[in-house]
Parts: sequence; structure tokens; C-alpha cells
Amino acid sequence: MTNITAAAGGEFALGGDLRVNRMGFGAMRLPTGTFAGPPRDPETGIAVLRRAVELGVNHIDTAGFYARGDVEANDLIRRALAPYDENLVIATKVGPLRGPDGILSDQAGPERLRALVEEDLRTLGLDRLDLVYLRIGGMAVDTGESLEERFAVLAGLREEGLIRHLGISNVGAAQLAEARSVAPVAAVQNHHHVHHAADADLLGQCEEAGVAYVPYFPLGGGDRPLEAERLGKVAARHGATTAQVALAWLLAISPVMLPIPGTGSPDHLEENVAAAGLTLSEDDLAELAG
Repeated sequence: MTNITAAAGGEFALGGDLRVNRMGFGAMRLPTGTFAGPPRDPETGIAVLRRAVELGVNHIDTAGFYARGDVEANDLIRRALAPYDENLVIATKVGPLRGPDGILSDQAGPERLRALVEEDLRTLGLDRLDLVYLRIGGMAVDTGESLEERFAVLAGLREEGLIRHLGISNVGAAQLAEARSVAPVAAVQNHHHVHHAADADLLGQCEEAGVAYVPYFPLGGGDRPLEAERLGKVAARHGATTAQVALAWLLAISPVMLPIPGTGSPDHLEENVAAAGLTLSEDDLAELAG
């Protein structure tokens, strides 16, 4: 599947007005390959970002806490891509806070969110952020905690013109409803992949509302890795890799799905983007559903 660009996976209008190719790029793995791993070569990260844009990626997902040592994802994005193309959409997240060891250990209260947004504006070199997610719950999933007060702070920054669209991350259906009662929600970012698909009901709600669903760990991660054997038969039929099948599955199951596979490897980047051109049959999808 050579010479395939991100455009092969189709488009989606984030927030109704920001058209992006559905196959995007996540910047989490640019500074380091694992949560506690050593820093990666920043020049390689810059090369990966520039190649991603060459391959048609125009939706890049980042966060101020994506960093290891002196290597920070936002800094790499600015160095690689500024001045930014007018069609490039950069999404970021606020909420999690890093401890002294660099590991996420706390989350910001309402009083700290403005400073985090302003820091993202500075490090990315932007006057306005396209999309800002409120990420809640630390590393726990669907804690059920209220997000209204914190989301209202971001809604105020949106009214000031510092943010174009708002999203929420690591949430359940009740929190989506709570956020939408405060301000429009353009995107939800939750843990979801072919072998961790517990969010089907929430995904359906996003489809009904025209809200983008952006899966983090789309190729496995945390305590939910991909099961290569289950993907292997489908991959063999298509002459593809198991990672490509996992990404193609995401694109196939919903028109609001925007995968953001991340990597610090130029070769893996090429492989991931090429998955946008892989079309799975109904039999493939049934087999993957088990």
C-alpha cells in the first residue's frame, strides 16, 4: 500500500467547521517511547512530524504534559511545522499534571486551567488553539467525577477567543451530557481499540450529535494490548500488518472516528498512514468482532 496518504480514510468536520483527514497523528510518543522511558532524539521527532504532514495528516493531537526531560512534544511541533499551514488542526489537552519524576500524578483544578492553556499557546506559537480537551481522572477511566466547573473555565476561554473548539477526554456518557450543558463539545477522546471497545454506547451518542470520537491507544496500550493472533488472519488476507488492520477497523466502524496513532519512528508512521487505504469487508469486521 505505497503512496497512500491520510486522505484515503476520508474527512470529518471537527466542530462543524474544521475539515480534517480522519487519519491523524498523536504526538505522545515523540518525546519518549514509554511513560518512563528515556528521551528520544528531537531531530527524529521533527522529521516524523514533517513527514506526517507530507503524507496528508492535518490533525495533530498533543499535550503540554507530553514530555521527557528537555524533549517536549509542543516544542517539536512548533520547530517542525511553524509557521503552520492554515489547514492544519492542532488539538491539545489540559488537566493532568506531571510530578517531579515526570510521571502524571495529579490533575489541575479550575484555578490552574487558564495558565495551562496559555502555556500551550506559548509553546506551540499560536494565538488561538483549534481544539482543547479537558482530560479528567488522571490514569483512571470514567471516574464519574463532575467536570462542570473545570469545563466552564475552558468555555470562558473559548468566549475570549483563546480556544476555537472544546473537547473532553476520559469520560462517560453522564460527563458528556454535563459538558454539553455548559458549552458545545466538538470531540471526545477515550481509550478505544479493536480489543477494547467498551465505549460503543458513547460512540453512538457521539455519532448522533456529530461529535468526533478520537480514540487514544488505538494500537493498544495500558493494560489492553492488541491480540495479534485475532488480527493475523485478516491481516494476511490483505497483505497488511496487524496494526494496519486495527486502524482500518476504527475507520470502518464509525464515520466520526478519528484515529491518532502516535509513533517516534518514520517507518511506523508510513505504515500507520497507509492503513487509511485499507478497506475491510463485512466478513473481516465480523471476524474481528469475534
